Amino acid sequence: MDFFNDYKYLIVPFGVWGAIQIFKVLWDLVSTHKFNFKRILGAGGMPSSHSAVVTSLATMIAKTEGVNSKLFALAVVFACVVMYDAAGVRRAAGKQAKLLNKIVETPGMTNLQVQEKLVEVLGHTPIQVFVGAVVGVVVGFMFG
Repeated sequence: MDFFNDYKYLIVPFGVWGAIQIFKVLWDLVSTHKFNFKRILGAGGMPSSHSAVVTSLATMIAKTEGVNSKLFALAVVFACVVMYDAAGVRRAAGKQAKLLNKIVETPGMTNLQVQEKLVEVLGHTPIQVFVGAVVGVVVGFMFG
């Protein structure tokens, strides 16, 4: 029994996710000189770990099952939905959160008492999604 090969469709995507999240923490540490542990689980930033996870999985499936398999088709559709959501819906939600935080913080605008700010970094720019997808394809070819 070869543990890695038996579970590579779980190990590789979760491994690429973890590696990218650690990269984001280290990049944030270098650029801001502050350790922000929230980045390890946070969304957003360069590159998109969401894109890397789904494209690594789709690439590994393409290598083992073929690009004309039903499983690969499912993986590609899943990847497209995730990447669209990361760059579209979640990015828009992040922009709305930023605007709402400004409104709530503006003196005289509202009487709302807010306990915590809304999370503003939710989604990805198209380039962050693209770079994450490239990372995922490369990793998928390496381990698939």
